[in-house]
Amino acid sequence: QVQFVESGGGLVQPGGSLRLSCVVSGSIFRFYSMGWYRQGPGKQRELVAGITGSGVTEYADSVKGRFTISRDNVKNTLYLQMNSLKSEDTAVYYCNIWKGVPRPWGQGTQVTVSS
Repeated sequence: QVQFVESGGGLVQPGGSLRLSCVVSGSIFRFYSMGWYRQGPGKQRELVAGITGSGVTEYADSVKGRFTISRDNVKNTLYLQMNSLKSEDTAVYYCNIWKGVPRPWGQGTQVTVSS
């Protein structure tokens, strides 16, 4: 069974940076496109960034130029480097399959951007 364990969130001031990690159990990781998603207060979950198995990336317009998604297929780990954070980036961040059937969601990691 696939499990996602997200970490790296926290409280950061506007303009700050965080690096999120997602460890994926099971043997599927390297075969699938993976994505970072987020759900802000009172909002629906949305795709933030996605990366294919070969490293092709795609970003939501709201994070282009600020966030970078990457993956380590040996460590079964997905990363999200977030720079120049804004208050509107406050959300719970999750990882899951991208361009495929999502698996059960993990607990996510809370990111709060506030002064």
